[in-house]
Amino acid sequence: MKTPIDIAVTGAAGQISYSLLFRLASGELFGPDQPIVLRLLEITPALHRLHGVEMELNDCAYPLVQKIISTDDAKTAFRDVDYAFLVGARPRGPGMKRKDLLECNAAIFSEQGKALNEVANRHVKVLITGNPANTNALITQKNAPDLSPKCFSAMSMLDHNRAIFQLAKKCGVRSKEVKNMIIWGNHSETQYPDLKHATVKGQNALSLVQDDWIANEFVPIVQHRGASVIEERGGLSSAASAANAAICQMRAWVFGTEKGNWVSMAIASDKSYGIDKGLFFSFPVTVSAEGEVSIVKDLEIDSFSRARIKETEQELKEERKAVGHLL
Repeated sequence: MKTPIDIAVTGAAGQISYSLLFRLASGELFGPDQPIVLRLLEITPALHRLHGVEMELNDCAYPLVQKIISTDDAKTAFRDVDYAFLVGARPRGPGMKRKDLLECNAAIFSEQGKALNEVANRHVKVLITGNPANTNALITQKNAPDLSPKCFSAMSMLDHNRAIFQLAKKCGVRSKEVKNMIIWGNHSETQYPDLKHATVKGQNALSLVQDDWIANEFVPIVQHRGASVIEERGGLSSAASAANAAICQMRAWVFGTEKGNWVSMAIASDKSYGIDKGLFFSFPVTVSAEGEVSIVKDLEIDSFSRARIKETEQELKEERKAVGHLL
């Protein structure tokens, strides 16, 4: 049997984690022969709920789960960890603005970055899901100076999947027949879902849909999907779909992307496409079988797309300025 890997999940008693943990424990992400140790972090008042989740995990008798460590101490949760899902954050509720989320959650990710810096595996892969995910990733990374920026990524696969579904539905095909979708920028309503390089069953997507559908339906539906889910779920934010996207993004990061296809990941900018260096910005990327992430270079960007990309970059710059004291 393989050596167990350590996986940390924060906010482990929350909705997203409840959908995530049982899939991790079943081997869906790392495979049916990879034993795991789950390191579950929660705030102290929620430890009793976390204990209930741990009881359920134990009652499933998953053969791959070697040990479960439940704690309210970040250093305990992140000790020698190989993979970390930073899910725990105050969720967005009805009427909440992103600046409200930023203020509530910035301090959490600052402390978690310091803990990761001190005790995590030096090659850890840290996926930030808790919103505002891009700027929380920046805060976490800047507070972990001894870890490579390449160890950190923020969620954009949820938006990527949402965009794929909308295009597949419009064209009457299965989602797997859509390739090379792009989400540019922030995991927010300024994100830019770009299908200009996408294909559907090998055909260019632009030849299959109308410009007015792109502008009036596709882009706004994807941009506002999170708020729409909250409204329809009576104030509850995306949970199962977010957990699924976290698994999809980590799988691509660990095992690589399909040949001839790319995915969207928010990573630290290297100034590709003129994006300010260091911002956690969603780009189209390919990933090697060894987990090396590379931004897809030299894509043609028209003036409309360029304006949308600069808009979402500006939002990220403003968020960075707002949390400058934590960087």
